[in-house]
Amino acid sequence: MEQEALPLPELAVPSESTTGLTTTRAPFIEDAQRSGKLFITQPYELYSEANHAAWNTLYKRMLPRWKIYANEHFLEGISSLCLSPEAVPRLSDVNRFLAPLTGFEAKPVSGYVPAFVFFDCLRARKFPTTITIRDGSRLDYLPEPDLFHDVAGHVPMHTDTAFAEALVKFGECARTAVQLTSGIQDEHLRAQRLTSIIKAMARFFWFTIEFGLMRGRGRDLKVYGSGLLSSFGEIEHAIESPQVQRFPIQLEWAINQGFEIHHYQPLLFIVDSFDHLFNLVDRLERWMREGKLNNVAPGEPEVNEADLLSFIHADVVD
Repeated sequence: MEQEALPLPELAVPSESTTGLTTTRAPFIEDAQRSGKLFITQPYELYSEANHAAWNTLYKRMLPRWKIYANEHFLEGISSLCLSPEAVPRLSDVNRFLAPLTGFEAKPVSGYVPAFVFFDCLRARKFPTTITIRDGSRLDYLPEPDLFHDVAGHVPMHTDTAFAEALVKFGECARTAVQLTSGIQDEHLRAQRLTSIIKAMARFFWFTIEFGLMRGRGRDLKVYGSGLLSSFGEIEHAIESPQVQRFPIQLEWAINQGFEIHHYQPLLFIVDSFDHLFNLVDRLERWMREGKLNNVAPGEPEVNEADLLSFIHADVVD
């Protein structure tokens, strides 16, 4: 896979105590959160040498595994984005290559994005993107998203037209949920109904966009889920381990199946293609309208108050 590397920026050398965009240790992010700023700019000059080194290590060690286990659409996407292995990418450069392909753009955020806001961004072809990167001593596991997960795991898939359309359609489901429940006068019933729908959507996203498998051109199983594509250990485990159960996806199973985030996934679902994925999203929305998502099975993930309120207070007027 040939890549055209972008020229590396000249890096400033700021004070250690005030700079760096390391996950959980980034004063810039803390200030933005205190100010209530969700959508921000990427202050590229704040990345430390350690941040660039972490990106370099993560990218270079993933590259051989992508070539073995990633689906061809991801590999084409990585090539199209012209990511440099040497330094943290500028999102403006990422978007320069991405936007002409599918209209998507990486939109920097200061941290957690409430569920409705996140899904509605997808509808508008904007992907909320974390700008901090994990510490070099914690490369193998991070419970929260970081820049490597978002840019190297998610964004290459956004270069594929069929996958992008499925994401947009999924984003539209959030608006459908708000419209279907906005007329419910009983606040408890409305919250209960939305909680079930959000849980179903979160499970679907997890088992497809984050941890999905797909048949490759040679009918071998390949990875397209971003949680796998950004994990050095789990990408191989997902394909090779006999401990993983792999089944053709059934929508009714996926939306009623709980999951836990703190270990390798024991159950993965396979889609036939991204057209198949789009059709699944279309059916998900249809089932929502028919009331089939109103009482999904209890269990993980739990829907927190911020996610629920983001749907209850959503303004869906264009």
